[in-house]
Order: sequence, then structure tokens, then C-alpha cells
Amino acid sequence: MIRDHFRVLVVDLAKGRGTIANLEGRDAVAGGSGLAAMLFDRYGLPDQPWDDPAQPLIFTIGPLTGYFPLMSKTVCAFKSPYHDQYAESHAGGRSALSLRFADLDALVIRGKAPVPSCLSIGSRRLDLRDVHFLWGTDLLRTGKMLRRMYKGAGHRSIFRIGPAGENRSAMACINVDTYRHFGRLGSGAVMGAKNLKGIVILGDGSFPLPGGKEYSRLFAEVHRKMTDTDMMEKYHNLGTPINMAVLNGIRALPIQNLQKTTDSEIENISGETFARDTLLRNAACAGCPVGCIHIGYVRERFMGENRYLYRQVSYDHEPIFAAGAMLHVTNAFSVLALLDTVEKEGLDVMSAGVALAWATEALEKGIISPRETIVPLKFGDEAIYREAVHHLGAASNDFYRLLGQGTLKAAEHYGGADFACVLGQEMAGYATGEVFYISQALGLRHSHLDAGGYSYDQKDTPPDIEGAVQFLVDDERARVLLTSMVSCLFARGVYGNQVLSDCLRSVGYLNLADGIDSVSRHAQKLRWRTRLRTGFDPRTVTIPKRFLEVETWKGRTDSAYLHKLKDAYVDAILALARDGSEADR
Repeated sequence: MIRDHFRVLVVDLAKGRGTIANLEGRDAVAGGSGLAAMLFDRYGLPDQPWDDPAQPLIFTIGPLTGYFPLMSKTVCAFKSPYHDQYAESHAGGRSALSLRFADLDALVIRGKAPVPSCLSIGSRRLDLRDVHFLWGTDLLRTGKMLRRMYKGAGHRSIFRIGPAGENRSAMACINVDTYRHFGRLGSGAVMGAKNLKGIVILGDGSFPLPGGKEYSRLFAEVHRKMTDTDMMEKYHNLGTPINMAVLNGIRALPIQNLQKTTDSEIENISGETFARDTLLRNAACAGCPVGCIHIGYVRERFMGENRYLYRQVSYDHEPIFAAGAMLHVTNAFSVLALLDTVEKEGLDVMSAGVALAWATEALEKGIISPRETIVPLKFGDEAIYREAVHHLGAASNDFYRLLGQGTLKAAEHYGGADFACVLGQEMAGYATGEVFYISQALGLRHSHLDAGGYSYDQKDTPPDIEGAVQFLVDDERARVLLTSMVSCLFARGVYGNQVLSDCLRSVGYLNLADGIDSVSRHAQKLRWRTRLRTGFDPRTVTIPKRFLEVETWKGRTDSAYLHKLKDAYVDAILALARDGSEADR
């Protein structure tokens, strides 16, 4: 049975207890991204540092989770160690469905556990267990231990961190069910600061599905579009790695710390090569019939004997870009081996790869020395990069400790900011042009998924500041609606506004079904207001010089257009935040 309020479990780690809060606001924010911002507004401390024990770590789902396909994401919100401001990261796996079966719309974690601990929750349980013996253990071994400690499958979801999170690296991620991640902006460090090695969500409850023919008919139609048409087929087949060859072909792929945008050797790490040589199987998030998770394998000799261990490693476009193209590692199995090492440390692969690419060029230029890097970083040398990843996760010296707080922070100390490939955080795998650079640099999550700037750049149209800004604002608003529903963004071609409205109506959210346009606008404004309240000033964002040197199929970056576009988008963001403040008074 649907409910108009939110059921939120608020956990105090210091006391080892939790309380249920029933909060109004469903018709205003829906859930997901909107709910996360609403909860941070209620429980967050905007003026206190990110690692203040009272700062919340928030997980939210949406109104259609468990009812329709690909409503499979969970939103994680927190004050980020990367910039000490409000942040969001999204992940799938079994997390959302487990929260639904635990009868929760959100989980809010506050305080700090007295010893390294694992929190487990369910519909009728809350347990905080001492796991000090796991502190210092790599992320993959931690997963094995937690699966043995907390029996169950199907509706059990396990979050965990590696050494990077324990060391409070701003690049530390939270691994979700092995193959998914809350990757960006340091959520793993927030868990580490709270003495949390793991979180286990046990979906030990149940919920009824709506009766009547309308829900069944609509579910079948949505499912058909996900499976029987070619709308989602590309995500199951080659998946996002298909972008490697496409971007390389139009000179828009960041390679070797963005010193190049095309290279003939990229063919060796294209999506086609990975599928032909390394692919073991496809997997899917719970509640998803598409199966977009591509899993390859790595092999290593066992204990020096003539026997081998095989491990499964997931890959997508972004990990291949970060551990492959950006570091000029151009062997598919070498990329997977490097991804496996990054996974063990619990690092966000995009930030780690881009940071090490900058460090490699800085070493080549003599800005830093082997004294800082410990190992002789060299583009293309996967074995050296595996050692460097360990040093980055372990914060082995002052250099790696600072680099783990962000590439620009290291560059400000050592030099080399001009060639730091940072757009708010370490860049994503697109060098498509001005609209993308501004979109990621100024976007709320500094993510390539905040808005489709990369796709806008690929249109053969002349520079249009007003049109580009309007596109970014409108596209972000549409995506915020989907992330408030917690839809996978791959399904945005299926879940248009009318379909979303019909889905909401079929399960009983009548007011929400009639107000999705106002929800998207309100959630967008609320998120920006929350980000600015925690210290974000878009006027201070800079674009490193390296991005002005990029050449794509369109030619060299237009510096004048880039800076005018930045100023115009800054004005639009500030207007959104002001509108949000006025609307809420």
C-alpha cells in the first residue's frame, strides 16, 4: 500500500540506535534526489566540516522503486570531503530494492561508531557490529567476509569501503554489491570518518503490488519497450564502451592526460575488443531486465605455481577511459587488471585515473620527482600504475595523501595546474567541446550525467550561448525528475513525462502524477539552493588551460565562447537558487 509520507530510518551510530521519522513532502519532491536534498536541509550542518560526526550520510529511493523496471537507483547524499559542500552520487545493484523491502524510503546515518563497525538494517532490525578485524582489509576481501557474516541473497545489499575510505581520501568510493558504486566526490571517506566499514541492508519485509488491470497493462508495456524493442538493446550488447571507438573517431576522446584526442592504439581497448576478447557475462541491477553490466576477467598466477586465479571485473566506458585511454594503457586485459587494483583500494576509478595521468605528466616535466611518486610513473605501464594505485589508496606519503584530496589541490602545491584535467572534479571521458566542459565544471554533481553537454557538442551547429544554457537547464531539470524517481538514466528514452505520470497514477500516487512538472522544478531548485548554502560559488570555478588546447573534429576550443558560456551558465544557476529560496519562503 502506497503512503503519501516518507518513512525514514535515522540511525545514531554513537548510540547504536535508530528511530523512524515519518516526514511529509512526497508531492513536492517525489523521492531520490529531491528527497535527499530535503533530508540534508533537515539534518545537515551547512556551516560545519564534512567530517563532523553529526553530518548525515543519506540514502534515498523513489516512489516507483519495486513497481516498475529500471527504477533501480539509490541516491547517496553527503557533505563531500572533495570540496566540503553538498554532493550526490548514484548507484544501482540491489540497494534500492533492498531498501524497499526493508520498508524504507530513506536511511539517514549520523554520528560516529565507537569502533570500526558494520551497520545492518531491515524492516524489523538494526544491528551495529564490531568489525575492527576488517579495518585495513581490501574491498574485495571485505565483501567476502560480510557475505559470510550476513546471510541472505536476493534482497540483501552490501555497501563497503576499502583502505582509501579508511584513509579519508576524497576519491574514495562506496562499493555496492561488487559491481556498482557510489563513485564520485568521496562518499567512501564519509563512511570511513564514521568508522563504518560496511552497511548491510536486509530486505526482509514485503510489499503488495497494485491490483487491477491498469497496473498490469502498463507494467507489461514498459517492460516490452525495455526488452522487445531496440531502444535499450545497445546497453545490453556492447554497452557504453562503444563510445571508445566513436569518440576516438571524432577526435573527442581524452588520451594521455588529454594531450591527444585520437590514437590508433585505442582500437585495442574499444568496446568491440573488450566484448570479443574479455567478456564473460552480463549482469543486471535488481529490477532491471536489460543487463547493461559487462563483466570481463583477469588472470594471475597462483602463489608462483603453474595455476591461475580468475577474477571477474566489471567495465564500462568511464573505467576504460580512466584506466586505459587517459593513462595510455592500450591492452584490454591490462586495463582490467588495473581496474581490479583500483577496486581493491576502494577508489573512484575516474578520479584515480585522471589524477595519475596528471602525476605522470608532472613527473615527465620535472615538476615532481620519483621521491614524490615512489614509483617511476610512465604512460602505458600498467604494472607501475598498479603500484601507484596502492600508494594512492594507502596515502603512502605526503604527495599521495594530497593527490587523494584532488588533483588540483596537488597541482596548487607542486605546480602543473595548467594541465590538470579537472572540471569541478577529475573529468569524465569526453573531450567533445565547450558545452561539455562547462556542464561538468559547473554541474551540481560535477558529473557528465548532470546534463548531456557531450551530446550537445556533437551537433554540427554554430556557437549559441543562449541556446546552450537553456539546453543545460532544461536537460538537468528532466534528469532531476528521473533521479527523483530513481530511474536509471539509460531508461530516459522510455520514461517520458507522460509515461511517468501514468506509472505513478497506476500505483496510487494521484497528486504526484498530476504534478511531476512542478516536482522537477522544485527538486532542481532545492538541490541548487542546498549546494550554494554549503559554500558553492559558481563564479569561482576555473577551466584549466589544457582544455583550451584541445582539438576535436570541430577544431580548437573556442576560448571566447567557452568563457561567455561559463558566465551565462553561472547566471542561470544563481537564478535557479534564488528562485528556490523565494519559492520556499
